[in-house]
Amino acid sequence: MYAVIDVETTGGSFVNERLTEIAVYLHDGERIVDEFSTLLNPEQPIPYMITRITGINNEMVANAPRFCEVARRIVEMTEGATFVGHNASFDYNFIRHEFKRLGYNYRRPTICTVKLSRKLLPGKQSYSLGKLCNELGIVVENRHRAAGDALATTRLLELLLKTDRPAIEKQSGYSIPDMIKEVPEETGVYYLHDDQGKTIYIGKSNNMFERLLQHLRNSDTVKAVEMRSRIASVSHESTGSELIALLLESSEIKKHKPLYNRAQRRSVFSSGLFEYIDEQGYHRLYAGRNLNGHQPVTSFTTMEHARNYLYSIVEKFELCQKFCGLYETKGACFHYGIKQCRGACAGQETPEQYNRRVEAAIRLSGFHYPDFFIVDRGRHADEVAVVKIAGGRYMGFGYTDASDSGIESLDNCISFYDDNRDTRQIIRNYLKKNPRTRIVKIHINDFS
Repeated sequence: MYAVIDVETTGGSFVNERLTEIAVYLHDGERIVDEFSTLLNPEQPIPYMITRITGINNEMVANAPRFCEVARRIVEMTEGATFVGHNASFDYNFIRHEFKRLGYNYRRPTICTVKLSRKLLPGKQSYSLGKLCNELGIVVENRHRAAGDALATTRLLELLLKTDRPAIEKQSGYSIPDMIKEVPEETGVYYLHDDQGKTIYIGKSNNMFERLLQHLRNSDTVKAVEMRSRIASVSHESTGSELIALLLESSEIKKHKPLYNRAQRRSVFSSGLFEYIDEQGYHRLYAGRNLNGHQPVTSFTTMEHARNYLYSIVEKFELCQKFCGLYETKGACFHYGIKQCRGACAGQETPEQYNRRVEAAIRLSGFHYPDFFIVDRGRHADEVAVVKIAGGRYMGFGYTDASDSGIESLDNCISFYDDNRDTRQIIRNYLKKNPRTRIVKIHINDFS
C-alpha cells in the first residue's frame, strides 16, 4: 500500500514553519482506494511570499482544523503504507515534526519519486514535478496546492510501477528491524556491535535511523554484507550539532578502533604545513608528513596539496622560498632576485619584520581567532551545543541552556577532548561550509 502525500507550508524549515494544507491519496498499486485533503490552520501567519506561490492566505485557514485535529486520521490512513512524495524528505520531515510537537513518533518507510524517476526514467530535462509531468503527459491541476500535486505524484507513481514494479515493491516492502526502532531520525553518532558486544563500526549521520536502515539493507559489496551479518545490536548518541557529531565520531573511532573503520582509524590528512624557529630567530614554514609528535599549522590530504598551498602563501605574503623549504641554495632565493622576496635569506630583512608576515600567513591557515567558542544547535530547542578553541587548539565540546549562553556558561559546559590534526581540520572545514555559524570570541579579561 502506498500513501502518496503532499503538503503546503508557511516556509522551508520544518523546525520553525507549519503546515497549511495536506493531501493523502492511498493507492494499492493498482488504483486509488482512499483520499483525504484539507487546509490546516498553521497557528502562525502565512508570509505574503508563500501566499503568492500557493494561493493560500491567512483568511482561508482561519477556520481550518489544526494539525492535532486531523493527526489521528493521518496515522490510521497511512498505517502499514509506504510514504510516497516528490522530494519525499520535505513532506515527511514536516509531518514528522508536526507529530513530534504532539509527543508522537510518526515513522513510515519512504519512497521519493524524484529519486525513482532519475533511476527509472533517465535523461529527462528536469525532474521537478511540474516539468517532469509535462514531459510525461501527466496533467497537473492546481499546481502548488496539496491535492493537485499529490494527485500528479500518484499518476507518476503509477507510471513508475509500470516501468519497474519489482524494484519499487522491494523498496517499499521492508520492515523496520527491532534493533533500530528506537533510534531517532536525528543528527548523531551510531555504533554497531557484534554478538560479543564489541563495537565493529562507528558512523555519523544527520539521520541516524535512515543510515542504520541502509546498513541493514546494504548488499552492494562483500564488505557490506559481511559487516551486516555481524551486527547484533546498535547504540547511538544524539548530538543535535553536525559539527559535534563529526568531532565525536573522529574521537570514538580513534578510541575504539572498530574493525570496519580501518581507513578512518588513520588520519585522512596525511600531510601538513609546519613551522619552527631557526637559530637566527626566523620563523620557518615547510610542508611535511603528519607524523606523531609535531602539530601542524594546518593539514592536507596529500603532500602535493600541502606544497601547492605553501607556494600560494609564499607568493601572497612575499615569504622566502628558501626559508619555506621550496628552494635549495647557499645564497639568496630566486624570488629575491626578481624582488618577490624581501631579502630575509640575504640578510636584508630582520627576523621581526619577516616573522610578522609569517604569523599573518599562519593566521590565514588556521582559525581566524586564537580563542573562541562555536555555538551551534543543541539536542533540543532549549539547548545549545558549544565547541571551545583556546590558543588555536581544540579543547572539547559540551551543551548548555540556550537561555543562558554567556561566556561563563559556555566555558563551564565543556568536556575536554584530545586536540589533533583531524579535529582542527574538521572544525575548519565545517566553518568554511557554514559561514553563518555563531562565533563567540574570548578575551583575556572574560575569566578575570
